[in-house]
Amino acid sequence: MKLKASVILSASLLLLHFGIGETALAQGIACSMSAYHETIGLTAEQTLPSLTVTWTGDKNTVLRLQFEIDHGTPTIDDLSLRQEGKAWVSIASNLVPEFTVVTGVRRISNQQLEPLAALHVPLTASTISKYRWDAFWDAPLDLSDPQQSGPYSSALPPRDGISAAGQPGLPRKPSEIEHSKATYNATSCRVISDGLRLIVEFPGVQLGVFSGVLRYTVFRGTNLIRQEIVGQTDKQWVAYKYDAGLTGFPIDSASRVAWRDPSNSWRQDRLRAGVNPEAVPLRARNRVVAAQQGAGSIAAFPPPHKFFWSRESAVNLGHNWVRKDSDMSFSFGIRQSEHEDYDHPEFLANWALYNARPGTDQLMTVFFYPSLGEAEDAIDQSMAFTHHDTYKPLPGFQVMNHHYHMEMGSRLLREGSPAAQLDDLLALKALGLTIVSPVDALSFTAFDEAGEPLAAKEAPESLKRREQQNQQWLAITAMSIAAAKVQSDDRFLILPSQEIYNGPFGGHTDLLFSHPVYWDERRPGQPLADTDPKFGKMYHIGSAEDLMTMVRAEGAIIAMPHPRSKGSTGFPDAIKDRTPFEDPSFFGFGARWGMGLDGSERRLCDYRCWPLLDDISNWVTDKAIPLKKILSISEAMAQSAEDDIYASAPVTYLQLAELPAPEDVSTVINALKNDYSFWTTGEVLAPSFELRGKGAEATIVADVEWTFPLDFVEVIWGDGTTTGRKIVSTTDLPPFGKQRFEIPFDARGKKWVRFAAWDIASDGAVLQPIRIPTK
Repeated sequence: MKLKASVILSASLLLLHFGIGETALAQGIACSMSAYHETIGLTAEQTLPSLTVTWTGDKNTVLRLQFEIDHGTPTIDDLSLRQEGKAWVSIASNLVPEFTVVTGVRRISNQQLEPLAALHVPLTASTISKYRWDAFWDAPLDLSDPQQSGPYSSALPPRDGISAAGQPGLPRKPSEIEHSKATYNATSCRVISDGLRLIVEFPGVQLGVFSGVLRYTVFRGTNLIRQEIVGQTDKQWVAYKYDAGLTGFPIDSASRVAWRDPSNSWRQDRLRAGVNPEAVPLRARNRVVAAQQGAGSIAAFPPPHKFFWSRESAVNLGHNWVRKDSDMSFSFGIRQSEHEDYDHPEFLANWALYNARPGTDQLMTVFFYPSLGEAEDAIDQSMAFTHHDTYKPLPGFQVMNHHYHMEMGSRLLREGSPAAQLDDLLALKALGLTIVSPVDALSFTAFDEAGEPLAAKEAPESLKRREQQNQQWLAITAMSIAAAKVQSDDRFLILPSQEIYNGPFGGHTDLLFSHPVYWDERRPGQPLADTDPKFGKMYHIGSAEDLMTMVRAEGAIIAMPHPRSKGSTGFPDAIKDRTPFEDPSFFGFGARWGMGLDGSERRLCDYRCWPLLDDISNWVTDKAIPLKKILSISEAMAQSAEDDIYASAPVTYLQLAELPAPEDVSTVINALKNDYSFWTTGEVLAPSFELRGKGAEATIVADVEWTFPLDFVEVIWGDGTTTGRKIVSTTDLPPFGKQRFEIPFDARGKKWVRFAAWDIASDGAVLQPIRIPTK
């Protein structure tokens, strides 16, 4: 029989209930209720020997969680549900939260150091510390290659103490990598009311280098339960991954675990095989698995986007797990692989994990969704939070994403036809995307560090290689243009775009065209433009001014992908005072989370993307150019319908009523430049935003809808130098809601303002900044 320490409401309650004195009470376990207040449909009360939390869920369901402490370990003594007016049905009991972490050392990559070296930034320890957290090409758990093979392992010349042989600080050592499992030493709990949610915290958690609390949160209006460890470390340069779940489910004749496999077929495990001491990874579609116990089931899934750092692949690596612990019990939950599955150095070298900045609250979250009925029903109900992994249509909007590295032109050249079907395009269309902008990539060789042409200095063999590269580039361009024409329709537009590596601006440069444009790198004696017998008007680019001339003449826009990271490290900061950046054709930058993902983020890309958006807005406030904008990007290479594409990238909702024909997409480019759009993960939508009034009497007005409970909305502004922020808590709003926010705003002295909304899973919608009229 287990000995369990009771969690009680307060010292006074214990005295009244038992009539005992303070000496006996000192041996008890006090649960702080000072931050709790009873709310209709959301209560916590002492039901000795348990703390009982009861709340109204969805579909006329009432839920009840009973917590106890078993030798220091917080335990779910019982989880029950009932339909209103009916008897309670227990679907799980004696469950223990399970968390494991694997930690390694964060290192900066040579791909980050290369652009800094080209900018003559001293590659000192302080420089490395500044950019080290933003690594993309890093794999802290990979000991297979001591020099970290990959596309950017040895391109940097030795200088300033930085070796050309791999990342700084290599080789990795086995002693850097630690596997740890959470241990608990709880002697109390704390109950907190926060709007329509109730939080129960248990202190005394140790998880490897992290220490902190175990936290459960329930939300009135949904069956959703959030279980997480909130931990901190004082150790520097920690990179980590975590797994989470529940252990202690009893096995009987009706017990089973169910999930959809990547092909969308239902699978199940009846738990009739032998005991397996190690967790078995499940390649569950949509990142969700469910355990069924008698008349009820409970689904487990991670935050849909924050759980994933940036990769160049969206392959489902098995984000769920099940383990048969004995003939009488099993466990299940969510997991992150320790490596990519592709046996290719480019992918193996890109497994960056989370950052854990010292002293920050690292949120290691798993969601559970209990329901009455079959496991399959629990999974389907859970998927409502992500619109079943599709992007909800909004009237008057197109759903766009940019910067897919699917090598469309090259692959179709190999197929021999622009009409050949690519799995990537079919899969993206199935998610609800209506505009897909893949990039063909070209690595420039034509410029020196100042952006000046090198053609006159090149040897004959170099010029020959240049000619071969140009011919291949034009063939790729032509094939992508032909494919867009053949494979687009009135509901799906392919917008072929281009990425330039090592271009004249520095960093990486994306080009989005209004119509088909052909160009190559200039050779000695060539003019900027001439007529090609095959392609018609042809540009020959040999300088930054050449590129800008083409962009202006052809109605194109420029965006910088993955700024302040990868090959754009140090950018766009380095060019903020140069003519190309100040040109209206320089649209802005491409934003995707994960390049430096930190477990403490309440907003995806909190450290890198949104401070940059605010910095850029302040840079251009005194200049007669439009504010720069954000555009969602992917970065993923080949992908199929069986991959977890939805989890890997955001999208842009663009206000545009109809799709144009692929021969002239100027309406798309003009809408990006001039009309309303917002960046989103998909769960939070913001179809309108405006500034009403002026001066001290201004008001921010924004329409927002959401699925997961909304956490907060915020107004951010700048005066040309500094940035301010007002956060409005939304914990009093139910899940699956819709509301118009009207937030008083003193516009005096401010030059721009923007709005964003974020939910409890760090999903969000970020709106473009707008100028504040001066009169």
